[in-house]
Amino acid sequence: MENLLGLLRIHVKRGVNLAIRDTSSSDPYIVFRSGKQKLKTRVIKHSINPEWNDDLTLSVTDPNLTVKLTVYDKDLFSADDKMGEAEFGIAPYLEAIKLRHKLEGGLPNGTIIMKVQPTRQNCLSEESHIVLSQGKLVQNMFLRLQNVECGEVELQLEWIEVPGSKGI
Repeated sequence: MENLLGLLRIHVKRGVNLAIRDTSSSDPYIVFRSGKQKLKTRVIKHSINPEWNDDLTLSVTDPNLTVKLTVYDKDLFSADDKMGEAEFGIAPYLEAIKLRHKLEGGLPNGTIIMKVQPTRQNCLSEESHIVLSQGKLVQNMFLRLQNVECGEVELQLEWIEVPGSKGI
């Protein structure tokens, strides 16, 4: 990939108050799509508050990339049911990485580099912080699922520099 900027690790933490699609619960999993890439978490059986703690990695070639996620309920004998969707852009996160490179040096662990506010254009359910943690820049976010009666997904983004890539 000649246009590779780096890798984006998406740590899928958990789902909160997801919609019930079976009799009394759901068997949720998430599909992430970005460009031609498609990644999937594992299925968590019988839970509307699943703890995934899955790490997925996307190759980033476009700084204006948006990542779309769809939560599904795994069904054995019929098509999987949709449990909501959300999307997020990575531009603010990449901007914070550029800013951090300019500020390189004595920033203490836990420093908030940037805050991203929830707007009508993003699916954030609360303010998202981009924080310096153990020498890495991470963004924690809660995404409110759309086109569904309830549910949120908690994610953490982490940038991975790739030797020989274009970089940001």
